[in-house]
Amino acid sequence: MKFGVLVFPGSNCDHDTYNVLEQVAGYPVTFLWHASTDLEGCDAILVPGGFSYGDYLRTGAIAKFAPIMQSVKKFAADGGLVMGICNGFQILCEAGLLPGALMRNASQRYLCKQLYLRTETNDSPFTHGIYKGQILRMPVGHMDGNYFCDAETLARLNDEDRVAFRYASAEGSTEAIHNANGSLENIAGILNEGRNVLGLMPHPDRSSESLLGSADGLQLFQSMAQTLGADVSV
Repeated sequence: MKFGVLVFPGSNCDHDTYNVLEQVAGYPVTFLWHASTDLEGCDAILVPGGFSYGDYLRTGAIAKFAPIMQSVKKFAADGGLVMGICNGFQILCEAGLLPGALMRNASQRYLCKQLYLRTETNDSPFTHGIYKGQILRMPVGHMDGNYFCDAETLARLNDEDRVAFRYASAEGSTEAIHNANGSLENIAGILNEGRNVLGLMPHPDRSSESLLGSADGLQLFQSMAQTLGADVSV
């Protein structure tokens, strides 16, 4: 089992993600350069947060054309596990691996704070180790995290149990007051039709060690590893 972490010009969470996988969880991991097409035999791909290509044009709009993303798209189409975090979520939407788009926060301000998420499904390789309704604490750091899609897509996401996480209170309430950025129905993360691609705006990579204020994010990486047949004890 081996994880791959993509590196784009402007990435700033690639080392955070790498550190969690190697130093915290103890899993084999390698960096994958944006200009390469070789996934180096990786069994799961992480598209990290940051500001790929400086967020020029719009977030993720240039990164989707990177040679490595063409390999990631084929990898995902063949059932490979792909998780996009923050800018990675934006890239996956731009690349067509996930539906919808991430727009400017409703507040028109950069958002950087700890938030609570309610787990909406445990029917995925990323959340099967988390119970439905479980509250997780993770930080966000984004300007364009306002998830939007058309009404038909939203209905499908709900009907097919593909909303992975929603912004919530510590008690699990998803009232509008707990909506961090204006996202439709408090959506913080979604799955593709095959359930092997996850995108989320909050950072599990920055919430996998208690020293950082929360270790809840580690459960996502452990779920992925367990799906791949690894020992998740750390």
